[in-house]
Amino acid sequence: MGSFFPVSTKLRLARSILTKEFPIYVQYYVTARCNLACEQCNIIYSNADVGEASTDDARRIAENLARIGVSVVLLTGGEPFARKDLPEIVAAFTSNGIHTRLQTNGLASRAALEACVKAGANDISISLDSLDPGVQDRINGDVADSWQRAVRTVSVVNELFPRDALAVFGCVLAPRNLEQVPDVVRFATEIGWWVSLVPAHATAKRAPLSFRTYDQTLVFHKDRWPRVDAVLDEIRRMQARGFHVYDSEPYFEDMKRMIRGESMRWRDRNGGACDSPDLYFAIIPNGNMAVCCDWRMRTRVSVIDADFPDRFRADSTREEAHKIAAACPGCLFGSFPEITISARWLGPMLGRALSFSRADSRRALRRISEREILELAAGIRARAPHLYPEAAAREGAP
Repeated sequence: MGSFFPVSTKLRLARSILTKEFPIYVQYYVTARCNLACEQCNIIYSNADVGEASTDDARRIAENLARIGVSVVLLTGGEPFARKDLPEIVAAFTSNGIHTRLQTNGLASRAALEACVKAGANDISISLDSLDPGVQDRINGDVADSWQRAVRTVSVVNELFPRDALAVFGCVLAPRNLEQVPDVVRFATEIGWWVSLVPAHATAKRAPLSFRTYDQTLVFHKDRWPRVDAVLDEIRRMQARGFHVYDSEPYFEDMKRMIRGESMRWRDRNGGACDSPDLYFAIIPNGNMAVCCDWRMRTRVSVIDADFPDRFRADSTREEAHKIAAACPGCLFGSFPEITISARWLGPMLGRALSFSRADSRRALRRISEREILELAAGIRARAPHLYPEAAAREGAP
């Protein structure tokens, strides 16, 4: 098995980490449309006020990102597979030498996934928070069979994607699924996937942020803080034993701080701000640059326009983004914090480089049918039925 990134991408990544002048990663929210209304996500509402860039616009975005040296783009949403032109958008980025990741909640059809792989999509992320279908369906907004659809998509991904692709379950850490998260890690590792944890982010309606929920039931009460610590420590021990956990040690420690309402430390080595836009930034559906998923720019900077590279490098743009980032209370939306940690902490930087360059067939995507995946999930649940009372009742029903 090879590494997750080709040599050309690795060279660009190294340049970005060394200079802090070329963005490593961009999240492009290609649509606000979604078939789900997940309880921890507000983005489908916060981006509903803007239209979608056209396919041709997406090609110009890809060209401009290549001109400023971007290494990786995540095509996200909403649900990106709600766009029928997603394979063409993938091709726009891959043809410009940008490593392209997809995200889906399971809506992706086999034909669409096949077309995206043919267009050069490298990696994929699917939302999976529990091995209990009922719990997952409630997290997804009480949408029936959303867990089943995600599992079906996983089997198709494992069949179609290269065996050395990076496939990740985005797993939200919340009171509803806390005890079940270690089993998501076990499940992922069995089939060659990874798990990236994101604690649920909530905010008050008087202080709205684009991605964060208003649902305060997703916040851990202080009585549960010790149990959260215990679960996170268990997952860290699993990681040390070779289970596929993507997150770094500083990130884990900041998860413990975040649930207590304490200040997170991953930004400390950059003066208390994140690295937007120097190492990463976001693009909202209409093609405008944003600081991140939570914060838009006050000044319109279109990534579609021919002058975007100049606008991006302009002092006024960078100063505005830096000011917004410095005023932000901080987040643990995995990708941005982990890029800063990898760029500014020597230990995580070396550890991640070693982990993702190691040839190891156990890390490869496992060719596995939907039926086999369902049996695997059921087998894991059966080891701790007390954690899955709903699933146990359903499976034991006549």
